[in-house]
Amino acid sequence: MESELFRVVVNAEEQHSIWPVGPEPPAGWHDTGVSGTRPECLDRIAEMWTDITPLSVRRARAER
Repeated sequence: MESELFRVVVNAEEQHSIWPVGPEPPAGWHDTGVSGTRPECLDRIAEMWTDITPLSVRRARAER
């Protein structure tokens, strides 16, 4: 439902997702403080998550 509220969550690899407001996100995922409707959260993720490469891969590349 479009009016249902979600929040943007992120994991240790800096991957972003949405999770319903209310229940705690799964282990390993943390709230970013951004919430809204599904489209609003997805738009915010598009703004925040510009490099979808996992953090561990970016670090490995930087070490080369």
